[in-house]
Amino acid sequence: MRVRKLLIGLIAAVVVVAVAAVGADFGAAIYAEYRLARAVRTEARLTFDPWVGIIGFPFISQARNRHYDQIEIRANGVGHSVVGKASYEATLYDVDLPASSWLIDTKTPLKVRKVESRIIVDSTHVGRFMGIPDLLVETPLKEANNPTGGTTESGISGNKGLVFTGTPKAADFNKRVSVAVDLSIAGPEQTTLVFSAAGVLTGAGTADQPVPEDKTQAVLQAFSTSMPGLRLPFAIAPTSEGARGSDVIIEGIAEGLTVKLDEFNQS
Repeated sequence: MRVRKLLIGLIAAVVVVAVAAVGADFGAAIYAEYRLARAVRTEARLTFDPWVGIIGFPFISQARNRHYDQIEIRANGVGHSVVGKASYEATLYDVDLPASSWLIDTKTPLKVRKVESRIIVDSTHVGRFMGIPDLLVETPLKEANNPTGGTTESGISGNKGLVFTGTPKAADFNKRVSVAVDLSIAGPEQTTLVFSAAGVLTGAGTADQPVPEDKTQAVLQAFSTSMPGLRLPFAIAPTSEGARGSDVIIEGIAEGLTVKLDEFNQS
């Protein structure tokens, strides 16, 4: 009986210590993320704290080594001079901090092995820019019907044959129509997203609305445009463009960089 009580006491003590250690680790991570969010807000000229996450457990060992496995930063609905609102995302892998502190402050340079950088414009703001307020953007039909993907690791579709559905009133056509649209990047700084309508779509997964031959060119023109000023966080050059859900996304991936938080918001 005494041995049993002793074992129960030891187990209880171990559990208490483990819970306290996890709680301390969790608390330190929350504080570091709070400091990072405030620093990004200040340096990126945001009006709100972005969502940030320092990924990996235990946190304290990462902080002690001044090395974080992964950091994610997301700022949704940031004011943009061209499209009205855009969202920014960045994922930093293998982040080395200066030896002076485990906290990331406004001026802290971050050495990273790889950066994934994204700018996102939702269907509503793409539609307003195009003059098609009811626009809905969807992934290409062949990818939507393929459960294995055909997308990037970030879940972004290919850039060919995206399905744009809306009412192109500028073409004097007042019915919802679906059009296949290809995306590409242009401009000397690679900051212009080009929408090129390739053809009217009918059948399953579309508005299934045919367009008379004499209206086709005008309808395609209504879904074709160029959207400038789309600079990715940390000034990363674009490597792919496509859709995720109902959003249009440009993504850039680069390796072996040193970045600063004031480079997050490039608008």
